[in-house]
Amino acid sequence: MSIKIDRIASNFVKEISYILANEIKNQDIHFVTVTDCKVTNDLSFAKVYVTVLDQEKKEATMEALNNAAGFIRKMLADRVDVRHIPELSFVYDESIDYGKKIETIIEQIHEDK
Repeated sequence: MSIKIDRIASNFVKEISYILANEIKNQDIHFVTVTDCKVTNDLSFAKVYVTVLDQEKKEATMEALNNAAGFIRKMLADRVDVRHIPELSFVYDESIDYGKKIETIIEQIHEDK
């Protein structure tokens, strides 16, 4: 990716985090952390990676986020100075769960020694 796209994606992470924390009234979208954002080179699509604190409500939270994507995109257009705001899709970030799994495996290996 280019430096410009990386800068825009970083700005999207910051602004979407703020919007989710302060502007969204939906109770299903609380305790969501934006971990990363991947934007296509033509700024037509953005994949926003999020984690959820309450794993039991992960499905409902992801559905609520994708339903609120239009509202979040509109709020993002007011905050970010970009000619075209990309279509947003929210994806659960599995890298943290994967890291925890690897950490427990390493701990088990050290306990066995």
